[in-house]
Amino acid sequence: VTFTPTVKHCSMATVIGLCLRVKLMRSLPSRFKVDIRLAPGSHLTDAAINKQLNDKERIAAALENRPLVNVVNECLAPTYG
Repeated sequence: VTFTPTVKHCSMATVIGLCLRVKLMRSLPSRFKVDIRLAPGSHLTDAAINKQLNDKERIAAALENRPLVNVVNECLAPTYG
């Protein structure tokens, strides 16, 4: 999955990418490989963010961080309006 943040200096790009990864991990069978990337040139630090979003150890560490997991769950929660 390739996504483009709203601005080149978006501070939420990593969190958005983590939300995409978690949603896909929860929705797809484990046999699917999930690859999350920023569109080339869409962020000032796209290479570093891409590395974070596709590093199994960094993802595992992020998902052990309770406050961060709460943010991800909030982002993925259904909204009824």
